[in-house]
Amino acid sequence: MDLNLKGKKVLITGGSRGVGKGIAKAFLEEGASVGIAARNKAELLLAKKELGVQTFQHDLSKIENRELLIKEFVRDFNGIDVLVNNVGASHGNRTLDTTPTVFAEAMELNFIAAVHLSQLSSKHMSDDGGGVIINISSIYGKEAGGLPSYNASKAALISFTKSFSSEVIPNHIRVVGIAPGAIYHPNEVWKRRLEQDSNYLENYARDKIPAGRLGKTEEIGNVAVFLASAKASWIVGSTISVDGGQSRLNF
Repeated sequence: MDLNLKGKKVLITGGSRGVGKGIAKAFLEEGASVGIAARNKAELLLAKKELGVQTFQHDLSKIENRELLIKEFVRDFNGIDVLVNNVGASHGNRTLDTTPTVFAEAMELNFIAAVHLSQLSSKHMSDDGGGVIINISSIYGKEAGGLPSYNASKAALISFTKSFSSEVIPNHIRVVGIAPGAIYHPNEVWKRRLEQDSNYLENYARDKIPAGRLGKTEEIGNVAVFLASAKASWIVGSTISVDGGQSRLNF
């Protein structure tokens, strides 16, 4: 299917690995012009070599870096059509073992960064006739299951997606979200679990995912490019679960 995304200017945060990298690949396959932002220089260099994307090295937990990122992207790409707020991390442990400072760190990176980048990019989108903002949350923003600080930040992101969408849709900016379930990619967390139990992935999938396997990064990318396209023009404010049936919610 031709989604008419050729030449669209797409910025993906946390785009150097995992889900973000899968989303970048999907947009590239549609002919979009893609820039990715992350803080790990080595991973950015590898992504640039593999994908041919433009890279921006920034720690997006810092206000000034978010402002600089949007300024640099708009300058280099002459505008912005799609923003994918994907950057995020898990912080802390169970609630009683997690300090308020750690909760604040989780909210800053997983939620406030997306809010701020959405504010900054939407101003440019409004001037250029519209755009799309895609917020990557989690099924654990809808139900319990992950770390409490992570859950809280992703729940806030889902709420923001709905509220901000109503605010900017009159300016032809659609704000939507994706809530992934368990997605496999070779990061430290999955590696550590596999070192402890070589059958971990199979057991996890059998016990928690009706589809019987973990998701793939390209399956999130496929949904992202659809949501960014005019084919999804009537999807506004919704956060779509993409999880192989893992979520226990009935909506």
